[in-house]
Amino acid sequence: MTHIHVSNRQRSFNLKIKWLENLSTLALADCLKRPALKGAVLSKLETVEAVIVSDRVMAAVHKRFLNERGPTDVITFDHGEILIGVQTARTNAAKYKNPLTVEIGLYIIHGLLHLHGYTDLQKTEAKMMEKMQASILNACLKRLKED
Repeated sequence: MTHIHVSNRQRSFNLKIKWLENLSTLALADCLKRPALKGAVLSKLETVEAVIVSDRVMAAVHKRFLNERGPTDVITFDHGEILIGVQTARTNAAKYKNPLTVEIGLYIIHGLLHLHGYTDLQKTEAKMMEKMQASILNACLKRLKED
């Protein structure tokens, strides 16, 4: 059975890690109920690590592994690591009027879907993935409010 762990490796923002772990556990269970697509590894992993890092660290990883300059919001590795750039998350949270923890939760869900074989390279795939992310996030938020 796959487990998820969330860790905070940045010091710019104080985050509710336990809340993020609870959301991530619910999201993982929801993702695993959905059909796995080609290349899916999620159900084969023992642990998924969601790691929140500074944008400086994210930019270095982005350049090293994807040969892209600058930070990004989320990078997912098939070995089960999801990296999240906290300053980019903060910027997007303000833009989309989300609390920072909710924005980070959305990125964790995005990474889980990638590990389950979903991609967002084509416009239609990206739209489908966005709908699925929103559905999973809303279901998790509802369950967390009920607890």
